[in-house]
Amino acid sequence: MYIPSFNKFDNEQEAISFMQRYSFATIVTSVDDVPVATHLPFLVTQRDGKIILSSHFAKANPQASQILNKSVLVIFTEPHAYISPANYEKETNVPTWNYLAVHAYGKATLLDEQQKTADLLAHTINTYEAGYLQQWNGLPDDYKQKMMKGIVAFEITVDDLQAKKKLSQNRSAQERENIIKTLSNSADQSENEIAKYMKTNQ
Repeated sequence: MYIPSFNKFDNEQEAISFMQRYSFATIVTSVDDVPVATHLPFLVTQRDGKIILSSHFAKANPQASQILNKSVLVIFTEPHAYISPANYEKETNVPTWNYLAVHAYGKATLLDEQQKTADLLAHTINTYEAGYLQQWNGLPDDYKQKMMKGIVAFEITVDDLQAKKKLSQNRSAQERENIIKTLSNSADQSENEIAKYMKTNQ
């Protein structure tokens, strides 16, 4: 990912927190130079100093059999906002876009053991809807086994993390204030989020 120096996340923990907050991401692989992508929720954890991304495919998804022994890219991105040149002090300016994104590269490992798959599902449920976990635990074992046979669980050990926050860092203080005010007053939630990120990154 192209990242000018002033747009780079310098803090790895900040990038991890971003991935955890916007955890519905896109996993990209390549088959015969053709990119393939699937949109999945990811658990983002740290283990032995490494960032681990965990999720699962539907077994019927061909990409499930294409992730081993290959470099895998997972893209995390969510809030973004159109930036109008009306916010700038000079007329000789053009529109742009503010956004945050994290690209995580790594190698994937399949979780072949049934218990590991069950643990991943329990962790996923607890992360996204803790109240459902008790119901899941009470479901018949044969039903849960059938569900687990229909998925391919995996985890990715990240070996390259590229994080970017394009938040008008190259604009003047007055222009940034103008943009924050415009986005804060917007009815669009994504634009409100970008305004908040801009405030905390001044």
